[in-house]
Amino acid sequence: MNWIIPIAFLLILGSLGSALFFMMRDKGKSSKTVYSLMIRIGLSVALFIGIWIAHSLGYIQSTGIRVAG
Repeated sequence: MNWIIPIAFLLILGSLGSALFFMMRDKGKSSKTVYSLMIRIGLSVALFIGIWIAHSLGYIQSTGIRVAG
């Protein structure tokens, strides 16, 4: 899980960046921006479900908020 979550975040940011690129380049004339944003939403939902399942199975544990002191 230590490397899956950062890779998923990088894929989500890459998809968001490609959507921005297509939005600026195509000026809304093609559906590439919508497709990139759909991929980003799908990756975000998959990441959330993956974290939820990993927590349910005990692969990751919540630590809560720790206050220094």
